[in-house]
Amino acid sequence: LLDDIVLTHSLFLPTERFLQQLHQQYPAGTRGPPAHWEEGSGLRRKRAVLAVLLHFLETYKGLLQEEESAGKVIKELYLLIMKDTSLYHELEDEIIKLHQLVETVELKVADETPPPNKQVKPLFRHFRRIDSCLQTRVAFRGSDEIFCRVYMPDHSYVTIRSRLSASVQDILASVTEKLQYSEEQSARGDALILVTMASSGEKAVLQPSEECVFTTLGINSHLFACTKDTFDSLVPLPEEIQVVPGDTEIHRAEPEDVANHLTAFHWELFRCIHELEFVDYVFHGERGRRETANLELLLQRCSEVQHWVGTELLLCEGLGKRAHLLKKLIKIAAICKQNQDMLSFYAIVIGLNNAAVSRLRLTWEKLPGKFKNLFRKFENLTDPCRNHKSYREVLAKMKPPLIPFVPLILKDLTFLHEGSKTLLDGLVNVEKL
Repeated sequence: LLDDIVLTHSLFLPTERFLQQLHQQYPAGTRGPPAHWEEGSGLRRKRAVLAVLLHFLETYKGLLQEEESAGKVIKELYLLIMKDTSLYHELEDEIIKLHQLVETVELKVADETPPPNKQVKPLFRHFRRIDSCLQTRVAFRGSDEIFCRVYMPDHSYVTIRSRLSASVQDILASVTEKLQYSEEQSARGDALILVTMASSGEKAVLQPSEECVFTTLGINSHLFACTKDTFDSLVPLPEEIQVVPGDTEIHRAEPEDVANHLTAFHWELFRCIHELEFVDYVFHGERGRRETANLELLLQRCSEVQHWVGTELLLCEGLGKRAHLLKKLIKIAAICKQNQDMLSFYAIVIGLNNAAVSRLRLTWEKLPGKFKNLFRKFENLTDPCRNHKSYREVLAKMKPPLIPFVPLILKDLTFLHEGSKTLLDGLVNVEKL
């Protein structure tokens, strides 16, 4: 029941209203229950309210730090509860737990004084891969500030500091300020537009009202700022077009080291995701108060590993060397499976099943029979037939901690969402939620 209450709230009822209604069930200044209440019902009601509040705090934790109004109401409610400790000794355990949670959450309350300088968290996709891999992953929130690059038509760029949840209009304002565009130029129709450009040359203009655009960029996508006149002349960055075969580190690395690094890095990304991000991601336009940056970062990483596998094989020129690399990648997938990192396992197998890799007939023929059979088993495990039955059976036998194949979770949630109405005859479909 509490899960239903909190999930329903997360989609339909703003936090402030939810807590105000909760607050009304806990009247201030009461010295014992009113006369018309049955004996003991006051304790039961207060215990029920405490249960909802505790569950609410446990579920949201860090997300509450962004909502100033929520912090105010919870603190007020907390002070009222503390006043009642002398009247209701039976609630001592719940009150101690509430005290610990309030301290852990560190609720943000509106203050007149300006906040101290915030530590800037670099966004993973906007820096060199080697730098990002060395950083400890921490959960992103919409109010976090990041550095990002916005490119110009001549491939020069400006680095701006922005909130993760910033709108296109806010980003363009920062870029304009950096470029020192004048108001007269904007009035003449020379105003900048924000464009996403993929390495394939595909372009899309972002609308001024769009938010959280940093989390929607593809693997090889970048933000460009240009005028409408220069839009047609935009081309991808030179380093994304020119591909030079070379001897990369993967040939010298041990499979165990690569697999363990993949698992460690993906675990750091996975543990930053809050459960509610899955709900917000599936509800798309119906969400709006929170962002899904951490979830989308992991999804991008999954695609990145798939493309990395294919790229490494296709850049390898010698037949013998390529066959050896194929064998090594299959071994890495096997170790990831042993590590219960099903995200890396799936990404590598999907990468090896890429059409460009599958057509390397001579390379596959040179692969030892033992590894051919092993890869065949991996293909059967990732086979989507019967709603991924093989994978689900294997996953059910695993004990945590493990990293699941996250896209499949989103697929299941999407089917639940699309297959059932959220409202039935004007009432919330609690069973669905």
